[in-house]
Amino acid sequence: MHELHGKAAIVTGASRGIGAATAAELAKAGVSVILAARSESDIRHNAQIIRENGGQAEAVACDVSNYKEVQGLISHCESTYGRMDILINNAGVIEPIGHLVTSDPDVWSHATDINFKGVYYGLRAALPLMQAQQHGTIINIGSGASQSPLEGWSHYCAAKAASAMLTRCAHKEVAQSGVRVISLSPGTVATEMQVLIKASGINPVSQMNESDHIDPALPARAIVWLCTEDAAQYNGEEISLRDQEILKRIAV
Repeated sequence: MHELHGKAAIVTGASRGIGAATAAELAKAGVSVILAARSESDIRHNAQIIRENGGQAEAVACDVSNYKEVQGLISHCESTYGRMDILINNAGVIEPIGHLVTSDPDVWSHATDINFKGVYYGLRAALPLMQAQQHGTIINIGSGASQSPLEGWSHYCAAKAASAMLTRCAHKEVAQSGVRVISLSPGTVATEMQVLIKASGINPVSQMNESDHIDPALPARAIVWLCTEDAAQYNGEEISLRDQEILKRIAV
């Protein structure tokens, strides 16, 4: 991962789970990281731990459903580190879990603002800068839910399917300028989201045992690997951690 040393990255949804693990893993590779989330106390804590371990990290509160805040996040990274090489669009929510017929339109809509528009906002804010510098990598966190409809997850499944298409569209538009856009479907991960899913009791995923879910460290390592040229053949695609070939490539 030496090729990443000296680069600068933003990780959204970095308060816990995959986001927090990814920020720490990027810092280990010598990347200066900005941790972003709505929960400022959590990201400040995570950034402090990274610094105590010799890495460079800052915490910036950001609601990815607000485009101006996302613009400010990108600008902050560039002004702080003098560059912006990597964006990890990880922020996402699983709630509200429930049936369409009883869904609250405002709450349902806000969830899609985070899960789908948040990805678009990240792309829209970062791509002009990356195109101008003729390099950059954007990793969108996908899900098997983009292809498999699940009871009670209408907003999540729909948003992840839309985000997968955004990845493909962005690749078509920016690949020639040296910018890489990839999506990672990590499978079920032992995060706070799984606690909420378990409590809902809706659909087969809620019936899974805690031991069935992978540790956030695995997708974090995969994300860091995707930021390297070794993963360039997957540009524009959504790869899955259920793929044994991918696991071999990240030396699991």
